[in-house]
Amino acid sequence: MKTLKLAALAAALLGASIGVQAKPLVVCTEASPEGFDIVQYTTATTADAASETIFNRLVDFTPGTTDTQPGLAERWEISPDGTQYTFHLRHGVKFQTTDYFKPTREMNADDVLWSFQRQLDPRHPWHDKAPLGFPYFESMGLQNLITAIDKLDDYTVRFTLKRAEAPFLRDMAMGFASIYSSEYADQLLKAGKTDEINSKPVGTGPFILVRYSKDAQVRYKANPDYYKGKPPADPLVFAITTDSNVRLQKLRANECQVMVYPKPEDVASIKADPNLHLDQMDALMTSFVAINTQHKWLSDVRVRRALQMALDKPNLVNNLFGKDNATLATNPYPATLLGYDKSIVDTPHDPAKARELLKEAGVPEGTTFTIFTRNGGGATNPNPTLAAQLLQADLAKVGLNGDIRVFEWGELNKRAKSGEHDLLFYGWAGDNGDPDNFLTPNLSCDAAITGENSARWCNKDFDALITKARGESEPAARAALYQQAQVVFHDQQPWLSLAHPKLFSATRKNVEGFHTSPMTNNNFATTQVK
Repeated sequence: MKTLKLAALAAALLGASIGVQAKPLVVCTEASPEGFDIVQYTTATTADAASETIFNRLVDFTPGTTDTQPGLAERWEISPDGTQYTFHLRHGVKFQTTDYFKPTREMNADDVLWSFQRQLDPRHPWHDKAPLGFPYFESMGLQNLITAIDKLDDYTVRFTLKRAEAPFLRDMAMGFASIYSSEYADQLLKAGKTDEINSKPVGTGPFILVRYSKDAQVRYKANPDYYKGKPPADPLVFAITTDSNVRLQKLRANECQVMVYPKPEDVASIKADPNLHLDQMDALMTSFVAINTQHKWLSDVRVRRALQMALDKPNLVNNLFGKDNATLATNPYPATLLGYDKSIVDTPHDPAKARELLKEAGVPEGTTFTIFTRNGGGATNPNPTLAAQLLQADLAKVGLNGDIRVFEWGELNKRAKSGEHDLLFYGWAGDNGDPDNFLTPNLSCDAAITGENSARWCNKDFDALITKARGESEPAARAALYQQAQVVFHDQQPWLSLAHPKLFSATRKNVEGFHTSPMTNNNFATTQVK
């Protein structure tokens, strides 16, 4: 009897062990990452592939929310005047061990200093090693805000700011604030292989990069030393599939277990499928067409207003997103954020008035504007080709030609940042739940210099308002400044604001632990296939 009991116990323990073994997780994603040195990039696709998998930050967002919580910093203090932030780092956090790097120590203050000084200090040995620069850091003006970063001891770091900055703590949870290994950086610098930081990354995050095949697959293994515990998914695979129809087919065939950004028109069929689960939320997103205000004719506000009047926005948004899947956009950020001005009325569709304005501005009949868009669809533009064709048709009705040019996502971003486009279909997902994150990276004068401001629009009045708002701690005062900034934006119209879409993600029914983020980040550290 005793032998039988022991055998039964052993079988039960074996079964329990098998039940908790990690299983593969395949995610059907919509585009290739631009690289893995996340500080050089701003797109959500690259953030998913780098900052959400390989790296961590001092501050985290609570999953599914815009609330902040401790990350690599277990706590922090903010000075009464809001100009000093002191972060106390966790002990025992390990950097990833790979074939190309074996860490000899835990994460400490030296790594935090390296990660930020690289972006801040022009004399830093790594400052000129980023071919694309540091677009978030620079477009947000952090090089002019941070006056000092001091190591108080091995596990304490203090940031000193020139002035109070209301969004600063939330900014520290964004991808550009990821913490790198200074030890690994020293190894690369000594070997003359600094470019490998973009292809062979090392972080403290939940997954370790194993292999990347452009336009095909990104493969990771679970990090056994992750400070929150080894992730339940192992391996994690991003299957890059630009066509949302194919992504859905793969999900239904169980070739992937998570699908990002299904088309709104597929929502009903996903809900009806007994093997699938659909998650949806009102996310922090804006879909827009950036007007290159540095190009001929488009520098004239009368022409930009004419384009607004030419566009049949309700028709485009309804065709693109379907009924009830998006709200028409008037302002640069959604109504759920601080300071949204509900009193601003959208520009009416008026082709006749558009023609008058174009004539008044001297634009010749038949003038051609390029329309840049991407291949494959995403959350802010589920059908880029259709959207471009609808805009092209509206332009034709007021005597303008639209030259549609379709690019792969990474190529589109590169061309957009160099300002090649006239009109650019683009979108923005908020990174931190603050209105500044829509305005400063996309519409500030600093961002126009870096190319992140795809309208290449610099308005001194607008810039002064959003700068003052960042330094204001009182919410009501900040809101008033943002409302004034929206009035300037609407008057000058550097964008054709299109929509604030809903965010959709689909999973197999046996997937657990996946949290849809209002900021469109996809983190799979707690996701598993049961």
